[in-house]
Amino acid sequence: MPTIKFTAAKIKFLEPVPGKQVDYFDESLAGFFVRVSPRGRKSFGVLYRVKGRSRRLTIGRYPVFSLADARAEAIKALRNAKLGQDPADEKQRDRNAQTFEAVCRDYLEKHAKPKKKSWKEDARMINSYLLPEFGKQHAADISRRAIREYLERKAAANAPIQANRIRALLRKIFNWAISFDILENNPVFLVPAPAKARKRERVLTEDELKRLWYALEADANNSVGVDSQSRKYAAGLIKLRILTAQRGGEIANMEWTELDMNTGWWTIPAEKAKNGLSHRVPLSPAALKVIREMKAVAGDTGKKYVFPNPKGDAHRKSIQSDIRQVREAAAIDFTGHDLRRTASSMMTGMGILRLTVSKILNHTEGGVTNIYDRYSYDGEKREALELWANRLEKIVS
Repeated sequence: MPTIKFTAAKIKFLEPVPGKQVDYFDESLAGFFVRVSPRGRKSFGVLYRVKGRSRRLTIGRYPVFSLADARAEAIKALRNAKLGQDPADEKQRDRNAQTFEAVCRDYLEKHAKPKKKSWKEDARMINSYLLPEFGKQHAADISRRAIREYLERKAAANAPIQANRIRALLRKIFNWAISFDILENNPVFLVPAPAKARKRERVLTEDELKRLWYALEADANNSVGVDSQSRKYAAGLIKLRILTAQRGGEIANMEWTELDMNTGWWTIPAEKAKNGLSHRVPLSPAALKVIREMKAVAGDTGKKYVFPNPKGDAHRKSIQSDIRQVREAAAIDFTGHDLRRTASSMMTGMGILRLTVSKILNHTEGGVTNIYDRYSYDGEKREALELWANRLEKIVS
């Protein structure tokens, strides 16, 4: 049990010992230690005596707990132990008393909202599926059997893929709670996925694309009253999904400042792109025409977004409901991602290189090639999307 002088830098650079767990103790605070696992995972703790018994309290993982925060917790625990209180017992009681609902709320506020672009989907699933089933239970009391039986019921009710997604979210929530020392066990561990995931391969036919395009134009041109502007935005957004092969959320989040209408470029900032990489999208004349139509719909309102939300300064949020409405009008079964898949599949079918299509889609490449390949592919992307726009024009004419 080596003893060292704890500093923030020293804690950061402590190296693991292969095959061995090592506890390093602080020179200046007796009992305060950091444990380094063979894989390099670090956690703070404190040893103390209460009522003649040696006890150990795990404070929390590094770097979730900084050295300063962990030291403050250790001092508090040592002080309470001198008063005859057992901090480890108190922590266990707190764990056992915390409801699953409280854990979920903490997960959303401390993890999902700050770190996940899709946190609203997590919140929806928590409120719709998890809280009605487990919300009032103590999180530490939820058993593996209860989770398995719940997932089996969901799968049997014609929702096998939804059951898989619920399992994945449950697993994530419990793992997060363990990393913050809120819970000690993950009851989802060893619970199998209730259904085998199936990769969707839907690609629209040329006839379906034609019917869809006609439905979009009819919906935009025939809408009247207060709903007219909204329907025009919905039609424009879906048209751009087809023309540019970009993700629906990224198009909905498009800002006027990201567009160069003179040169025909749209730059998606890294913080908005799904893969965290800035992406330049060439805009064909057909795509530019749609964007100019959106400018005419908005008028001189000074809105920040190309597809603004009618309430406030946010962007349009009703992407899924837009898809459902057009799907019914065109009598075509498709999802928003099917449009992206259709565009990319038809481009490769036209003889456009898969690498070029991958660059248009902003897919992340792995391996050494990606490290050294810094060529922009701007010319190839522009040519490909203009060829695709010309092909689409012939399909829908």
